[in-house]
Amino acid sequence: MTGLTQDQLEEKLAQAYQIIGTLLGDKFETAEGQRVLDYFSRDEFDESFLPWPRS
Repeated sequence: MTGLTQDQLEEKLAQAYQIIGTLLGDKFETAEGQRVLDYFSRDEFDESFLPWPRS
């Protein structure tokens, strides 16, 4: 993914966040659902994020 600006990368992350929220379906309101949405709403990387879900 070369050539993308910081703004474009942030927009792409926001798009992914919206899609993930939809794909979560009935898991949206669970602790694991909120964990994944929280993770993808930040720009930090967590090597131990996976496996998902943890429970």
